[in-house]
Amino acid sequence: MIVLSKACPSLSLAFLLIWSQSVWAQTSHSEIEQTAELLATFLNAGRVVVERNQSLINDPGKADKGFTPEVFEGLVIDEFFQRTHINLKHPPSSLPSPTKDLLSMLLLASKEAVADAQLVINQRGIGYKNFIPASFGSQAARKFSKRSKVTMKQTTLDPRNLKNAPDTYEETVLKRLANQPALTTSIVEWIDGGRLLRTMMPIYYSEDCLTCHGNPKGILDISGYPREGAQVGELAGAISIQIPSDHR
Repeated sequence: MIVLSKACPSLSLAFLLIWSQSVWAQTSHSEIEQTAELLATFLNAGRVVVERNQSLINDPGKADKGFTPEVFEGLVIDEFFQRTHINLKHPPSSLPSPTKDLLSMLLLASKEAVADAQLVINQRGIGYKNFIPASFGSQAARKFSKRSKVTMKQTTLDPRNLKNAPDTYEETVLKRLANQPALTTSIVEWIDGGRLLRTMMPIYYSEDCLTCHGNPKGILDISGYPREGAQVGELAGAISIQIPSDHR
């Protein structure tokens, strides 16, 4: 696994991207599918970590919350391990090198999203900080997508953030997911004659989500958006990933 340089992360990232692209063409379809699933799982693990620390993040009486990028890193690596049994500190040799490196890039992007929010997270006297699972996921996904040939986003049929609006493929899959029982696996499909992998990992509303997205429908929530009237277990959206089969 290539370790990103703390002294000059931008140079390390540039090298990592070039190196990953040079070996990606040798990666099989099944390995690319595994990569997409692991990337979606990692982003969702980051969302869970933010959700579990939401009361701390929104505590108006505390200045230094201690929710640093380094603390987040430890928590998200642990959560990812619980979900996949893969220890990113010591990745198994069976994990393809491009997969390891893309996970490293997503970890860095996720830490940067937490770092960017430190000023507001640690601001005393303000409760709601607008650093929630959805905003974290959007920021981390955008940072990651800009650095790789993998496109990652959060999407939903009724997005509060128009940047998360679904494309035609995503809209079709989301409508399908909304009308069937909750899935524990992702939708995985190769399109364009096998040249592009599309993966959709569904996200369902939990009890904590209903603080902003539940009933009464239409009433403004703490962030100023009208509530959707959602119920626990209903489809909230999905993590969408696109990976071309050939990066050359």
